[in-house]
Order: sequence, then C-alpha cells, then structure tokens
Amino acid sequence: MVAKTIVLDTGPLGLATNPRMSAQSTSCMRWIQSELSSGRRVIVPEIADYEVRRELLRAEKHAGVARLDMLIQQLDYLAITTTAMQLAAQLWAWTRRQGKPTADDRALDGDVILAAQLLTSRYPEAVIATTNVGHLSLFVQAALWTDLVSGERP
Repeated sequence: MVAKTIVLDTGPLGLATNPRMSAQSTSCMRWIQSELSSGRRVIVPEIADYEVRRELLRAEKHAGVARLDMLIQQLDYLAITTTAMQLAAQLWAWTRRQGKPTADDRALDGDVILAAQLLTSRYPEAVIATTNVGHLSLFVQAALWTDLVSGERP
C-alpha cells in the first residue's frame, strides 16, 4: 500500500533546507517536490521544525532559516498539541520500562514527540520519512527517505 501522507523527520527536513545545497540536499528537495506532484501530502511536524530551526539559528545560517520558512509555507504543518505531549510522555515511559529508550533519560526525546504527534493526528497511517528508522518504528510506520525516493513505500 502506498502511503498518501508523508511526515518529514529532522534528517530529510534538514537536508531539504540546507543552504549549501549538496547533491543529497538537492535530491531530497526534488523528492519532496515529486511527492507533492504525485498528489501526496507532505507534512512538517512542529518538533522537526524546532530541531532543524534551533541548529540553523545556532549556526547563524540565515539562508537555511529562510529556506525552512519557505518550505513550511508549501507543505502542511502539524502543530504540537497537549494530547500529543501527554502521549509522548507515556511512550517515553513505556520505552524505558521495556529497556528500549530512544534517547538519554535527560533528553527531551524528539522521536517520541514526533511519534505522538503522528499518532494523535488525522494521519496515523502516514509514513515518517527519516534517516533513522530504528527508534521511530517502535511506534509508527517509518522508512528511510531514500527508500521512499526509489518507490519502496510501506
């Protein structure tokens, strides 16, 4: 089954907004445009926006921030809700009880927040395009964005 909705994790979002425009960044941006042209919904979750934006701001990469803002205007945006944060806390606790933490105990753990955002959204069947399938696949459908480029969709 082809996912009609794709949610961008920090890796692909960072690549697509990288002001250096490496070959991989260009490929990622073309892929996003191709997905949109194919009629698929591409979503930027607020936690991924936060994680990419904070690094661009720290490094004073103003062109990257501008690219991020431009991309967000073209795509759907999934805001963080109280319900998502409450579920994220439950997921965080569950992974630790299972002995499968997705981040250091002192870390905010963006992966559980991203998973909770998706699970509490209108698009729980969506696939998260990422560079790290392991942690996210504990909770939701996730695939390497490069696999989605070649047409391998969960």
